[in-house]
Amino acid sequence: MEANKSPGPAPRRRITRRRLILIAFAILAAPLFLLGRAWKQGSDDGGQKYARPFRIAGNFYYVGANDIAAFLITGPQGHVVIDGGYPGTPPLIIASIAELGFDIRDVRVLLNSEPHGDHAGGLAALKEASGAEIWASHASADVIEAGGDDPDIHWALRPLVRVGILGYPAARVDHRFDDGDTIRVGPVALTAHVTAGHTRGCTSWSFPVQDGDRELQAVSACSLVVLGVSRYSGQAPDFERTFQVLRSLQADIWVTSHARLWGRYRKFVARDTAANPVDPFIDPEGYRAYIDGGESELRRGVAH
Repeated sequence: MEANKSPGPAPRRRITRRRLILIAFAILAAPLFLLGRAWKQGSDDGGQKYARPFRIAGNFYYVGANDIAAFLITGPQGHVVIDGGYPGTPPLIIASIAELGFDIRDVRVLLNSEPHGDHAGGLAALKEASGAEIWASHASADVIEAGGDDPDIHWALRPLVRVGILGYPAARVDHRFDDGDTIRVGPVALTAHVTAGHTRGCTSWSFPVQDGDRELQAVSACSLVVLGVSRYSGQAPDFERTFQVLRSLQADIWVTSHARLWGRYRKFVARDTAANPVDPFIDPEGYRAYIDGGESELRRGVAH
């Protein structure tokens, strides 16, 4: 009879070991979970802070954060916004639009320069807040609708995009445009120039700005940075064409998607002492230097 009995302590030891494993897992998982949440929060806003919105010229305004840019072009039949920033920056953009005396619900069109998370990550939230239609180039539209899952980024980063760490809320693109198309909202008209290189669908925008009795030509130029983690076949020839296209555009005023590159703060401060507050933003020399700098970095093989 005694030979058929199972030892009493064994089940208790198995339960204890199981519990110890669960406790150890919980101890290890908790900081990883908190770290992941902190990383996600940081990637959502990119460390961006409020920047005072202001008129650049005429109906052309800055409504972006301290570095990640967003622009508002206003019109009597509705407004246009270029770029949406990170997933966490739409509240700043919306507040800046309101501070200038406009309503996000009057924005009819959301345009995109390129589909990385620091410029397209907030498009879904802006679309929801405004009811506006998103317009993007064919290549950019695919990435925006995939929440940032770009087939051209390094394969090791794509899983981080897919699990939401480097990705962003996907947004439905209402219209896909071709190179040279013009998007209109009443009298507001912006021409798309697909200036590939930084990404396949990188888009620069040219448009007139009526400032008093003079018409100024503005260009929102796409990034000219070569990314080490984003490469594709034909990238170098794309950059070569982009330099030619950008040089062919008249730019009295120029901006780009990172405010530091076109001197947002410097030009904003210079308005206070300028005879005309628009004058500091008239900078064709800076525009040419921006293109020359991008071309020089490509020639030297500089990647960021």
